Amino acid sequence: MTEIHYRGRYLILQETDGWEFVSRRNRSDVVIIVATTDDHKLLMVEQQRTPVDARTIELPAGLVGDVPGETDESLEQAAHRELLEETGYQAQRLSLLHRGPTSAGLTDEQVVMFRAHGLRRIDAGGGDASEDITVHAIPIAALPGWLDQQQQTGKLLDPKIYAALYWLMQEPVNGLSQSRGVDQ
Repeated sequence: MTEIHYRGRYLILQETDGWEFVSRRNRSDVVIIVATTDDHKLLMVEQQRTPVDARTIELPAGLVGDVPGETDESLEQAAHRELLEETGYQAQRLSLLHRGPTSAGLTDEQVVMFRAHGLRRIDAGGGDASEDITVHAIPIAALPGWLDQQQQTGKLLDPKIYAALYWLMQEPVNGLSQSRGVDQ
């Protein structure tokens, strides 16, 4: 039996079998996009995140079906939309990498990671009117040092970036080698 403790505009705090957790009111899936340019740069976004009171470095991502009138969009449509909205890049195609929980002890939310192929920049990106997003295109070979530098300045790093690197290491192309990690 599920008991609702709180119902906000966007979130619900509920309890099932003695376990409290959060659900989104109208959505349960989030798309995350692992996108690299032809010159082997990983696209990431930076934005202020109120819950952690810090700027974070993340992969492009967003809720599925959160645009008014587009609540029935597919996962792929949402991934294409979020990539373009946040980074200004359009992908020729997407391939599914992984689906899993964001924080299985806290929420029922699921993330669906896509690999973006054939990128073409057609806009500046930066998010919608409610967002203040900075786009970063960092050479994969320089990522470890760049990420360390960002963390030293007080920015928080989303660990899903490291999941992206794992998936990129599985590819025989895009400047990565499975046996050596990042090519120099």
